[in-house]
Amino acid sequence: VQLQASGGGLAQAGGSLRLSCVVSGRTFSTFGMAWFRQAPGKERVLVAAIRGGGVINYADSVKGRFTISRDNAKNMVLLQMNDLKAEDTAVYYCAAREIGQIEYNFWGRGTLVTVSS
Repeated sequence: VQLQASGGGLAQAGGSLRLSCVVSGRTFSTFGMAWFRQAPGKERVLVAAIRGGGVINYADSVKGRFTISRDNAKNMVLLQMNDLKAEDTAVYYCAAREIGQIEYNFWGRGTLVTVSS
């Protein structure tokens, strides 16, 4: 399984960016998918997750601003980020979890999001 994330870049505070992650593999629809982020000097944290059945959860810091979605036909998971803040600056990682797994066991390379205030 390989994950390829894209869509990072520079945005102004209050602006928007959309991250995409394409996943290779035959059973994408059953994977739990998530976006994590790691800010400079900080630990990697969960931003948003969507299960194969569609259950979604968000970190409190992004609720109401970020939206995670998935397109099983395209093996893709998206993260729409609106009303960006300087504190959203981080490297964002796409991750996948096979059904029955507790930990995310597949990771893509990160994509950098920089928000200028």
